[in-house]
Amino acid sequence: MRPKPILQIRNRYLLAVDLFLIVTSVLASFALRLELGNAFMYYLPSAWIMAIAALVIKPTVYYLFGLYRRYWVYASIREMRLILFATLSASASVAIVVLLVYAAGGMPRGFPRSVIGIDWLLSLFSVGGLRIIVRVLSESGQVSQKSDGLAGARRVVIVGAGDAGVLVVREMQRNPQLHMLPVGFVDDDKEKIDKEIHGVPVAGRLEELLSVVDKYYAHEVVIAIPTAPGHVVRLVTHLCRSRDIPFRTMPGMYELIGGSLSVSRLRNVDISDLLRREPVWIDDDSPTRVLRGKRILVTGAGGSIGLELCRQIARWGPAQLALLGHGENSIFDALLELREDHPNLPLVPIIADIRDVDRIHDVLSSFRPEAIFHAAAHKHVPLMELNIEEAVTNNVLGTKSVVEAALACGTERLVLISTDKAVQPKSVMGATKRMAEMIVRDAADRSGRPFVSVRFGNVLGSRGSIVPIFKRQIAHGGPVTVTHPEMRRYFMTIPEAVHLVLQAAGMGVGGELFVLRMGDQVRILDLAEDLIRLSGFKPGEDIEIVFTGIRPGEKLSESLWDEGLDYRPTEHADIVCLEENGQLVGEALDAAIDELVRLAHEGDKEAILGLLNERVPGSILGQAPPPDLTSVL
Repeated sequence: MRPKPILQIRNRYLLAVDLFLIVTSVLASFALRLELGNAFMYYLPSAWIMAIAALVIKPTVYYLFGLYRRYWVYASIREMRLILFATLSASASVAIVVLLVYAAGGMPRGFPRSVIGIDWLLSLFSVGGLRIIVRVLSESGQVSQKSDGLAGARRVVIVGAGDAGVLVVREMQRNPQLHMLPVGFVDDDKEKIDKEIHGVPVAGRLEELLSVVDKYYAHEVVIAIPTAPGHVVRLVTHLCRSRDIPFRTMPGMYELIGGSLSVSRLRNVDISDLLRREPVWIDDDSPTRVLRGKRILVTGAGGSIGLELCRQIARWGPAQLALLGHGENSIFDALLELREDHPNLPLVPIIADIRDVDRIHDVLSSFRPEAIFHAAAHKHVPLMELNIEEAVTNNVLGTKSVVEAALACGTERLVLISTDKAVQPKSVMGATKRMAEMIVRDAADRSGRPFVSVRFGNVLGSRGSIVPIFKRQIAHGGPVTVTHPEMRRYFMTIPEAVHLVLQAAGMGVGGELFVLRMGDQVRILDLAEDLIRLSGFKPGEDIEIVFTGIRPGEKLSESLWDEGLDYRPTEHADIVCLEENGQLVGEALDAAIDELVRLAHEGDKEAILGLLNERVPGSILGQAPPPDLTSVL
């Protein structure tokens, strides 16, 4: 909590002082205009009339402008601007009343017109000065508090002298209980070098971080660039690790949506900070057209992606938002969170299994969604290798059920959440998701509606993803299990994935397969080693890394589309649209789905693998030994 200010003056006392200053300003304006002498005494009755009018009018105007509802120990430029307009309005009101009184003959001796302007200037300086004095005395009163609180404080260098960095410094200066003393900035803006911000020097460029740390004997580094590209974060973390200097970072852009920023939200650098690219931008107009005032349904709403979809969709003001999921606990938790954050948004929780064709048709016929985001799926690769029938019924039959019900009830748009594992799949999960893409494409071709698929790579922070698994293994003292030293993957954050989905929803015309440009693939071993270091341990010494071998259905690296496929740019620079061909459509697709479902109900795993290999382009299933479920990527 912010320390309690030393000086606290109630606004009723400010009102009393203002009343005295109002009279003083009027009399002083006459004295300045006429000088003390016969002329001043001649006009003194008019001065008292004006003072009485000012005593009635000015406090009333000040009150209406909120001057007695402010906490002046935290006054800022906004409050100074408020004082300017309040005193100007008050003086103008007084002038009008005095002129009316004079016109009615209430001032037989008249009065000098220039005293009106002088009175306003004196009021401005007296009212503003009084409140500035309160602010200054409060600041000076905290100096002793801060000096006591900063005894033994950690000296901090801030990376980034922009708005976020300035905010961090001010919070540290105002909150001595944080025990953090800002001693210097580093920033690549040449205009800021050798300048001071709130008394803290901008001491050098980013690459000079270590020399600045040495110069000011800093104990810690704070990265205050929420939108920092990956190379900046990696440079800072590399420099800090080379000297064993602790470092933290501010939350990224998407984490700040809808929240306030303060030092209390600083956190230790997580693995996702090392993966940050330039943030994927989103055109607000595109999702607005799809979401605002519409009935929206999200399947798999209790999952990581589904819940984040609901969070972001809620920001665009839909008419209703339906949360459909099979797990009642996850849907209940999602409902509680969304109701707390968006109390005025009508939410419809729906517990249903997407494989139950009749139930899904009844739900969609009743709710009649105008847009559907289909995130429900079985996604865990090794588990689906052991439960092939479940992968087929959930990812294929479930998608077919949702899509057909959407067509029947007149849904305008549908977006399928897909995966890069659908490209030349080696896993049952990937092959069934490729079939799901075909189902959506075929429905779009038949109906002419904007039903689309969005394909992306691994999502950091989602349930079952590598970061929480690595963290749990590190917390238990290791070992950290990695399947292969050269295993590589594309990565993105949950908010990036959801922004892509929302963008695609507005871009789609019908049948498109959208893919995010995700930069270079990242070696999983590097992620494991970085996370071990960031946890305060040394890889291979404190925490052992064990290679367990590639699991069934896995590839050393992934692709976002098949080789030789054409793609075209879209209106979004980070999204491309694939031009796929050779897929199953129409009766051939329906026959393949019916056969897969029949084989799944019969439990004929070998026949399912054979049919998927035959019907899914590039599929090579069933060529690996049973999976080791204790290892991760």
